[in-house]
Amino acid sequence: MSDKKIALVTGANKGIGYEIAAGLGALGWSVGVGARDQARRDTAVARLRDAGVDAFGVPLDVTDDRSVAAAADLIAERAGRLDALVNNAAITGGGQQQPSSVDPAVIRTVVETNVIGVIRVTNAMLPLLTRSASPRIVNMSSGVGSLTRQSGPDGDTTTGPVAVAYAPSKSFLNAVTLQYARELADTRILINCACPGFVATDLNGFRGVRTPQEGAATAIRLATLPDGGPTGGFFEDAGVVPW
Repeated sequence: MSDKKIALVTGANKGIGYEIAAGLGALGWSVGVGARDQARRDTAVARLRDAGVDAFGVPLDVTDDRSVAAAADLIAERAGRLDALVNNAAITGGGQQQPSSVDPAVIRTVVETNVIGVIRVTNAMLPLLTRSASPRIVNMSSGVGSLTRQSGPDGDTTTGPVAVAYAPSKSFLNAVTLQYARELADTRILINCACPGFVATDLNGFRGVRTPQEGAATAIRLATLPDGGPTGGFFEDAGVVPW
């Protein structure tokens, strides 16, 4: 196995995921660009390589068992281990999501990607992570997943509009992350949630006020935590995010 650290970033063909891959690559990591769309994945890998990053494509649909298993096999054959997994792939469910009128199928679809997809990928990659000397898992959450912020008087301005599919999916993801942290407490694996802030991406119609590079910073920091760093936490640039 190579001494170069290996990362897998899901949904890395664009936006925050791409910048996480670029940031880790700039630190000398070899980065797997996980994405469903082959053309977008190939384009992202080419851009990263042009920038000097040791990037490689990983065909990956986080909602598909076979695709995830194949991704784990690819990384095992290429590197023999995984040093950092960044679960970045996510969907919003689109449009208005008022609880009284939402189609339950929308919630089911969002949770399948944003929560179950994270569990599926994490469990497939755990055997590879256990082969690392300092394994890290970063789950990309959001301030909208903070129940404290959602319930505060400034909820509309700090966490966006009512979104009964997307926002609770991030709260669910936060809770799942805590369960992993408890299970993995006696291992070398550190697992945390990262909030990128309100980043201008196609996920929000580019209405955000932060750049994808700024949004990637916390995830990169958590993926490169030193041994003995925090686990089971929820972080943003300014520090700890309230649950």
